[in-house]
Amino acid sequence: MSSLAAHGVTLELPAGWDGRIAERPGGLAVAHAATFPLPAQDGDFALGTTQKLPAGGVVVVLVEYERALADTPLFAAHGPPASLAAADFSPVTLLRRVAGQSGLQRFFTSAGRAFCLYVVVGSSRPGDALAAQASAVASTLRVSY
Repeated sequence: MSSLAAHGVTLELPAGWDGRIAERPGGLAVAHAATFPLPAQDGDFALGTTQKLPAGGVVVVLVEYERALADTPLFAAHGPPASLAAADFSPVTLLRRVAGQSGLQRFFTSAGRAFCLYVVVGSSRPGDALAAQASAVASTLRVSY
């Protein structure tokens, strides 16, 4: 495991994963993690990375929104999801649909901050193994004010 920590966000990555935490305009955090090397540059939701997602690959993205949105209806859930299951993923939730991929989006508030967790897997019917990989990373997410 390797630890990433920046901008009040901490994430643990299994061996072989690549990741980074950066700051978006307005001092908001964005984190990208993947089972393969990340490109040097990408958008907030890692659309460039997901376009190159191999079969069996996983991309985990965390995007922070304005703090004024914390605890509003969209961000009413408190804390990141405790676990992710294969049934949580669907091609319909992808920001940009790519054949053979599925994704999920979860909006939540943590430490008074509003976030979206966006996960894409390289399978249109993700099995338990891909969901478990994504869940293993997402479950390590920690946010401080």
